[in-house]
Amino acid sequence: MKLKNKVAIVTGASKGIGASIARYYGAAGAKVVVNYATSKEGADKVVKAITDNGGTAIAVQGDVSKEADINRLFAATQEAFGGLDILVNNAGIYEYLPIEQVSAESFHQQFNINVLGPILAIQAALKLFGDKGGNIINISSAASKFAMATGSVYSASKAALDTITVALSKELGVKNVRINSLLPGSVETEGTHTTGVMGSEFEKQLIANTPLGRIGQPEDIAKVAVFLASDDSAWMTGELITASGGIYGF
Repeated sequence: MKLKNKVAIVTGASKGIGASIARYYGAAGAKVVVNYATSKEGADKVVKAITDNGGTAIAVQGDVSKEADINRLFAATQEAFGGLDILVNNAGIYEYLPIEQVSAESFHQQFNINVLGPILAIQAALKLFGDKGGNIINISSAASKFAMATGSVYSASKAALDTITVALSKELGVKNVRINSLLPGSVETEGTHTTGVMGSEFEKQLIANTPLGRIGQPEDIAKVAVFLASDDSAWMTGELITASGGIYGF
């Protein structure tokens, strides 16, 4: 129960890595706010999984790139649980396109969700943290350090998020607020199935080049997220932690 009685918001938690983090936080004793943009059914399933396991959770809809939605998300958290201890900025979007096909709409969508969203959420979280401080975990991507062809905009958005993490660690330490970035490598999610990565030659290449010999699972990332949210990582802030099975290690 490393997170007993802590209150946590996990954005984009209706599926994939976010859903796994929310479930693991609930199992660790946290009261979890499961944010979702469109999939109420997915969010409700995550809440049910937490509560069926004896935990406490609610689902709150909100597009993180919209300030009004962020304000509503944090107001619902305050009303339900009286405060906030942990913010996980997990909501994200990616699109891999040749540079000739990148549109202004695609650029702004990725930066609005992947960069502006976390900024708005952090601003709101600081108000709820109060004098006791808090903990922020930005779910970035190994793509921020190891950019792939056709991923220029996505990688740039995640690199920007990592830079925000480092800058804010220097700004918020005096307020007893820790902030770290967690950079997953290749992880099997609904997205990797939808985009055709799973079962492809690309997946085989990833596995062949991964020292631990497999694709990551959402729980691999969730376990690290629990560590970063707990007092076990009390001496860590401004860190960029890669969890990739070794494929993106230095």
